Amino acid sequence: MKSLSALTDPVYVPKEKFNLFERLWLHVINDKRDLPFAYLLTTIHLIVLLPAILLFTPVFQGWIWWAVAVPYFYISQLYFKGRFGLMFHCICHRKFFKKKYQWLHTYVTWIICPLFGHAPEGYYSHHLGMHHVENNMDDDTSSTMYYQRDNFGDFLKYFSTFILVGVKNTILYLYYRKRRKLYMRLTVGEYVYLAFCIGMCFVNLKATLVVCIVPLIFARFVMMLGNWTQHSFVDHAEPENLYKNSINCINTVYNQTCWNDGYHIIHHLRPGMHYTEMPNEFLKRKDEFAENKAIVFDGIHYLHIFTWLMMKKYDKLADNLVNINGMFSSREEAISLMKERARKLQKAS
Repeated sequence: MKSLSALTDPVYVPKEKFNLFERLWLHVINDKRDLPFAYLLTTIHLIVLLPAILLFTPVFQGWIWWAVAVPYFYISQLYFKGRFGLMFHCICHRKFFKKKYQWLHTYVTWIICPLFGHAPEGYYSHHLGMHHVENNMDDDTSSTMYYQRDNFGDFLKYFSTFILVGVKNTILYLYYRKRRKLYMRLTVGEYVYLAFCIGMCFVNLKATLVVCIVPLIFARFVMMLGNWTQHSFVDHAEPENLYKNSINCINTVYNQTCWNDGYHIIHHLRPGMHYTEMPNEFLKRKDEFAENKAIVFDGIHYLHIFTWLMMKKYDKLADNLVNINGMFSSREEAISLMKERARKLQKAS
């Protein structure tokens, strides 16, 4: 196990001067701390959007088409996917654009999001309209509670259920709670995009698969893998306790590239908090983390945790577990607690 060490995750460092590019963006956005998002969006427009469009046109033919499509897929789905997805997560929780430029958020939602596998309106409706309301409890349509979280077969059941009925269940969840605006947005976004994908298959099947369909399936796999890992350790006695049904990952390169997404307990405690404030918030709450024996890992991210859970390598997890305030008396106690919290809960009869 590890002791709590100095944090290396990103915090805001004030700038004395802004360049012309940044000054132009500051007229459009609400918070100067979000300028890294402006750089990311600009880069995506230059590197991802244009090739995506050109793949549907006759500009590239034969082997040249594949010579463009393969690096395009790598860059968009393996390099930018996480960066964009977690940026979009941030701007859904906090308004990125000023009120008179809010139409730009709609543009990002409908034009840029699909390039990374997010059907328009789906992420916001599911994540803010349902997941943060229910916090992985029974009515959360992506709850992990009733699965064995260190079993790959159970993960496949979880993913298959989400792929087959996840959208429908979220629509029904919002409908029965009379959240008309959200269930209409989700329904329209999902089915308009489905119709678009079907139609584009008749225009250019190869491009539709590479640009639209495979990224959609891949994104949902990645999101479910992430949610599974973030909520793999759930206390049976207090499944609603936010310290005991989620995890934090600190001091990891993932936090540098994906806007402190590793601070998942903090995010559930303070959903609207700016990502640069999360490390300090964690330090302020470290005694509460210790009291609840919250699971915090140092130096690893969700993919490590998922892999070691599937392999039942609890010793590897324990090597990177932070023993805050000496909350665990021994390594064996920590491993026992992780195994207990990874065990599936039984539904009440």
